Amino acid sequence: MEDKKSHWENVFSTKSENEVSWFQKTPLTSFQFIEKLKLNKDSKIIDIGGGDSYFIDSLIELGYTNLTLLDISSKAIERIKNRLGKKSKNVTFVVSNILDFKPNEVYEFWHDRASFHFLTEKNQIEKYAEIVSNALTFDGKMVIATFSENGPKKCSGLDITQYNEQKMNEVFQDNFELINSFTEDHKTPFDTIQNFIFCTYKRKK
Repeated sequence: MEDKKSHWENVFSTKSENEVSWFQKTPLTSFQFIEKLKLNKDSKIIDIGGGDSYFIDSLIELGYTNLTLLDISSKAIERIKNRLGKKSKNVTFVVSNILDFKPNEVYEFWHDRASFHFLTEKNQIEKYAEIVSNALTFDGKMVIATFSENGPKKCSGLDITQYNEQKMNEVFQDNFELINSFTEDHKTPFDTIQNFIFCTYKRKK
């Protein structure tokens, strides 16, 4: 795991935000999830592997006050803290590999765009499912976005796991009910296209 941490520290130390393929100035799809769910402004929301994305910015602008951002890279956390400035007071920052994450509270919304698919071993994937199951309230919502079967097989030089709806359900169906899923093309800063699958789940009681 330490090698993976070193990899991401290097990425966020050497590349600007628009030099990485996942960059979105406006994370519209994730933003729309929040609007549709109509979560209370003090709902506990966690963004997994958010790096220095602008999703947290969107949440702050909407008035959400109980936010957590987890990333394996301390450099990524440093970058987003610097960008947010005083606005970061409503964000709890956690530097951790998701597989080492031991939350001391439960969340109402779990968001993961382009982090989960970096887990390529069965035990890692099962561990992730266990962590999120314990970290969400009953009826809590989860959005997972990964490369689809029509998407890339690597990202940032690392192998990833591609998903379709059935494959995603096999991971989460024990404790989660699928609300909906769809695929979407993401245009990278390099004018290439990456096909994602988004799956929205509700934590079962």
